[in-house]
Amino acid sequence: MILHTLNRAPDSAAFRDCLRFLTADDALLLLGDGIYAALKDSSSSEELAVTGASLYVLEADASAAGIVNLLGNDVTLVDFAKFVELTEHFPRQQAWH
Repeated sequence: MILHTLNRAPDSAAFRDCLRFLTADDALLLLGDGIYAALKDSSSSEELAVTGASLYVLEADASAAGIVNLLGNDVTLVDFAKFVELTEHFPRQQAWH
């Protein structure tokens, strides 16, 4: 069980590397430019769905980018307090940047 955080766009090497290691027991929190990987019907969101990992998006970043209503249905928006809860729930974290 790992909490992965990704702050790079879906066309980055960090996104590809992250995909290789995500499992169904993991969670992925998208922040910064990483939020674009969760856009509904995008190839990146489809690739993430196949992993079976729980998907989260930092709401502040999605709101700032104006894409809250464009995210896939399988994504959970989280605030900073929930971000902290996720770090407490997952004993290991991996940052991709």
